[in-house]
Amino acid sequence: MHWSQFLIRIFLSGALIVAATELAKRSTMAGALLISLPLASIATLIWLHIDGQETEQLALFSKEVLWLVIPSMVFFLSLPILLNRGVEFWPSLMCSVTLTAVCYASCLWLISNTFGTS
Repeated sequence: MHWSQFLIRIFLSGALIVAATELAKRSTMAGALLISLPLASIATLIWLHIDGQETEQLALFSKEVLWLVIPSMVFFLSLPILLNRGVEFWPSLMCSVTLTAVCYASCLWLISNTFGTS
């Protein structure tokens, strides 16, 4: 990959996060909608296709992303519960990230032992 393509990818990825942050300052729902869109997955699929990955790899990537969305939901369930119960932001974030990491590890183990994927 040429260095200019690499810089374009970094810029576009960063721009998405900045846009979602700025949008969320004005409307939490609009910011949440933007960040919930699978733009990172779509961009990754496009970059993989441009880089010459086979259709089978793209399909496998899509399927694996689908399975890994499930443990990410633990984060979005646990964080608001902890915050609404009066737990400060940083401990809530740390707890939610830890719970999510455990769920990811469990899901990855389950996927690799059930489907035999990498």
